[in-house]
Amino acid sequence: MRVIAAMSGGVDSAVAAARAKDAGHEVTGIHLALSRNPQSYRTGARGCCTIEDSNDARRAADVIGIPFYVWDMSDRFAEDVVADFIDEYAAGRTPNPCLRCNEKIKFAAVLDRALALGFDGVVTGHYAQLKTGPDGLIEMHRGIDHGKDQSYVLGVLTQAQLAHSLFPLGDTTKAEIRREAERRGLAVADKPDSHDICFISDGDTGGWLGEKLQDVNREGSIVDEDGAVLGSHEGSWRFTIGQRKGLRIGTPAADGKPRYVLDIEPVAGTVTVGPRASLQVDGLDCIKPLWCGSVPEELQGTVQLRAHGEEHRALVHVTDTGVSIDLLDPAIGIAPGQAAVFYDGTRVVGSATIASTRRGATASAHTDSSESESAR
Repeated sequence: MRVIAAMSGGVDSAVAAARAKDAGHEVTGIHLALSRNPQSYRTGARGCCTIEDSNDARRAADVIGIPFYVWDMSDRFAEDVVADFIDEYAAGRTPNPCLRCNEKIKFAAVLDRALALGFDGVVTGHYAQLKTGPDGLIEMHRGIDHGKDQSYVLGVLTQAQLAHSLFPLGDTTKAEIRREAERRGLAVADKPDSHDICFISDGDTGGWLGEKLQDVNREGSIVDEDGAVLGSHEGSWRFTIGQRKGLRIGTPAADGKPRYVLDIEPVAGTVTVGPRASLQVDGLDCIKPLWCGSVPEELQGTVQLRAHGEEHRALVHVTDTGVSIDLLDPAIGIAPGQAAVFYDGTRVVGSATIASTRRGATASAHTDSSESESAR
C-alpha cells in the first residue's frame, strides 16, 4: 500500500514509519506544522509540535530512506483544537485537546488529504492494535503496553477511519521500541516522551487562558454546597472539577479536611467547592457518541474516563439523545467535556462526551446545557 506516515519527531512515530517500510508499504513521511506563528507556541514547547521536532522527523526520514514533507495544518489546528479548547474552558467544561487533535486533524484532515492524493492510509506511532473481527469489521484493541496504551484518545475514530489506519507499535512495549530505534540508528531513540499541551509552551494553562480570555468577565465567588461565600477568583477557567490546589480559601472547612471543586457555573462565575465525598458519581449522561464499529443497544463492559485513568465496570445504554452510563464502580471528579470511552474487554466500542454526571438516584449534577463535544 501507499501510506502516509505521520512523523511527530519522536521515537514512536519514527519506528512506526520504519516498520511500515519493512512491511513492504510505499511510505512517505509527513510532519504537521500546526502554528500560524512558529515562535508563538512551537519553539520551546514541551509537546510534540516544535520546530526542533520537525527537524528530528526529517532526520529520521533520511535514515529510514523515505520521502519527507511538511504539511501546513495551522488553520485547521487553530480552529478545531486551539479555539475549541478556549471555548470549552470559557463554558466551564474540561476538554482534551489531544483527543480533539486525533479526531479533527490526524484522522480527518490528514487522512482526507492522504486519500485525495491517492494514498491508501495513514501510519502513526500510537500504542493500539487493529484486528479484523468475526463480522469482517476492523476492531481497535488496547496496546499490550498498558502504561503506554493510547486507545482512549483514539476512541473517536470511526470504522471508515480505522479501515485506513495502521498502528504498527501496538504489539510492542515502549522499552522495546527504544531498543529498536537504537538498532536502526535513529537519533531519537532516547528522546523524552512529549507531554503537556503542545500549544501552551510553559505548561501554565490558567495563565495562558487568562491572556486569551482577558476581555471576558468571569470573576466570581467561591461558595460551599450551601451557597455560603468562602472567597473570590479571577476567572472560572482556572478551575476544573476535582481540583484541590490553588483555591486560596482563607476559611478552613469545619472538618479540617481539604475542599475540592465540585461545580463551575461560568455565566455567573460561581465555583462550588466541598468535600471529596461529594465528587463521587455513579452515573453519566453523554452526547455526540462516535462508534468504532456497529452500534450496540446496550453494553456491559468498562468505561475509561481519563487518558491514563482506571477502567470502571459499567452498563452503557444507547438512547435517542446519546448514551446513558451506570457506573458499577463509582468515579471521582468527573467533569462535563471529558470523554467516556467504552470497552468490551480490550476492544474499543466507541466514545461520547460527558454532558452531566449523576449521584445515586438524585438529579444530575454539573449539567452541560450547551451539549459540548469536547473531551478531556
